[in-house]
Amino acid sequence: MDKIFLKPKREESLRRFHPWIFSGAVKKIEGSPAEGDVVEVFSADGLFLATGHYQPAGSITVRVLSFTRQPVDQPFWKDKLQKAYTLRQNIGLAANPQTTAYRLVHGEGDGLPGLIIDIYGHTAVIQTHTVGMYRQRKLLAGLLMEIYGGHLTAVYDKSEATLFAPGGTSDGYLLGQKPDDMSFTEYGHCFTADWECGQKTGFFIDQRENRRLVEQYAKGRTALNMFGYTGAFSIYALSGGAREVHTVDVSQKAIEAANRHVTLNFPDSANHQGITSDCFDFLNGMQPVYDLMIIDPPAFAKNLHALKNALQAYKRLNTKALAAIRPGGIYFTFSCSQPVTYEKFRSVIFSAATIAGRQVRIIHQLTQPADHPVNIFHPEGEYLKGLVLFVD
Repeated sequence: MDKIFLKPKREESLRRFHPWIFSGAVKKIEGSPAEGDVVEVFSADGLFLATGHYQPAGSITVRVLSFTRQPVDQPFWKDKLQKAYTLRQNIGLAANPQTTAYRLVHGEGDGLPGLIIDIYGHTAVIQTHTVGMYRQRKLLAGLLMEIYGGHLTAVYDKSEATLFAPGGTSDGYLLGQKPDDMSFTEYGHCFTADWECGQKTGFFIDQRENRRLVEQYAKGRTALNMFGYTGAFSIYALSGGAREVHTVDVSQKAIEAANRHVTLNFPDSANHQGITSDCFDFLNGMQPVYDLMIIDPPAFAKNLHALKNALQAYKRLNTKALAAIRPGGIYFTFSCSQPVTYEKFRSVIFSAATIAGRQVRIIHQLTQPADHPVNIFHPEGEYLKGLVLFVD
């Protein structure tokens, strides 16, 4: 196995179990590892530190799979997947008929950097972010079938948009085939996941618990769901007894999906309107009719280089929305940008409230759910931040 040796005194983060080794810490490489190969990492004086996947390009050279010296073989991968599954059993998600979609593997949070696996009913969707994980996708698919027994009927690979690999990538079914029914339930609500053409792995599972909180506050309110995508927040608002709900998204296909979800869950009647519009344009002409708002934009900052512009965009967006919400309104606002820390996000909302001239009180601080665990040694894994405000 090829070996990576670090510069003197550059192993401290590994001794604290941080799973990334940056290129600036590498002194030399013994061997000629290709991208995605498993390599061993040693300190400058030759002490074993970790095993991980090698990446020659970019700032992260090795993503750690294990801090103990062991073969990275089929039993290794099965043990990792089994531990991830056991966690989902312990938090009440695996085999829960009321919620049949959840994240099984969340990258570093489950000790599998570069790998995402989401479960939608009887289908697992794999998304890889490293060549090393992409090369294991067929093995992982077979192991998933073993772990789930007959519960899984298909495994789909959706890595084309997240990975550039030698020889290219293409999405498709690793095992099984497209099911006739792509629906799932979430706390008893019905949704359809489009893992073939939709964003992420087909649905935004990470907002599940936050959607449930919207349901608790919705009764009698007029709600606006901005960047509504497939309308999941809107379904919970309607279920909670909202007087009227508007879903706004720039994508007509998204609004069509939101309307289908409303019909699926409320076939008789629902006070819902889907609106295709740029969200900033919609806010510019918006009347103060809403007393429940959900502001859930896409990631404005994909990396640190985009952070400054992203913070300005969050401030501009929230200033406009806070200025228009009715007094006594409940205001949900989110950032899913990993480089935007909780401190920066709170500071942005503080500035937006000041500019908008509104008195606000924080009543909840939100994050990602338990099936998106954060490795305590890898705080970068806490990407989803949310605040619920009471606006006077």
